[in-house]
Amino acid sequence: MKKDFETKFTGWTFIVAAALLWGGWFLSPHHVGEYLVASDFTAIGEDLWYWIWMYRIHIFGWVTMAIALFALVSITFKKPYRTLILPGAGMVVAGTFTLAIASAFYYNFGAWGVGLTAGKSVAEIQEFMDKILYTNQYVTCFVRFGRVFSGVGLVLLGLGFVKWKIISGWLSWFTVLLGLAAMGIVMGIPDNFEIYKPIFHIKAVWLMVMGIFILRQGIKLPEPKT
Repeated sequence: MKKDFETKFTGWTFIVAAALLWGGWFLSPHHVGEYLVASDFTAIGEDLWYWIWMYRIHIFGWVTMAIALFALVSITFKKPYRTLILPGAGMVVAGTFTLAIASAFYYNFGAWGVGLTAGKSVAEIQEFMDKILYTNQYVTCFVRFGRVFSGVGLVLLGLGFVKWKIISGWLSWFTVLLGLAAMGIVMGIPDNFEIYKPIFHIKAVWLMVMGIFILRQGIKLPEPKT
């Protein structure tokens, strides 16, 4: 069982990722939906800089989550663990950065739109909304695929945990189930941000629990059977 600087750094990074993701979301004064609407700019403009900083914190939560997974891979990067851990973590990271890029769209256009729509007529605001609709539609695909990629990665990662008993059995299977739930909701249910929202919160819980478990129990790398 490894419980040293590497595992401490990894554990704390998981916890920080959860804190940033959750903190940025819970403390934000306004949440945008799947598509930006004109009323979003009014709400954001009421406390623009605070909203900007909360969104920045949230986006850095996705980045920190990727760092945590890279750190986890660095600990487990040996035969045979890397066979599932590396592609699993890699897919989660790919999905995480896809979600970060999508979040950057809402962040940028949310803040930018406040200035561009201020004092404009209803017709002018609608013209602006029509111009960003195509990009917004494209970004919703980023969000969906980011969630699916992350789900696939969590399934592989969880199966790696289960096979080699790297972490607790219940947490290993929970990782698998979380990945399956993320994939199933996105691919099996019509697009709806509200339906997926609980998965985001569960993922933040998973990050927190992973961090606490790694700090307390370390990471077990049993000698593989030959």
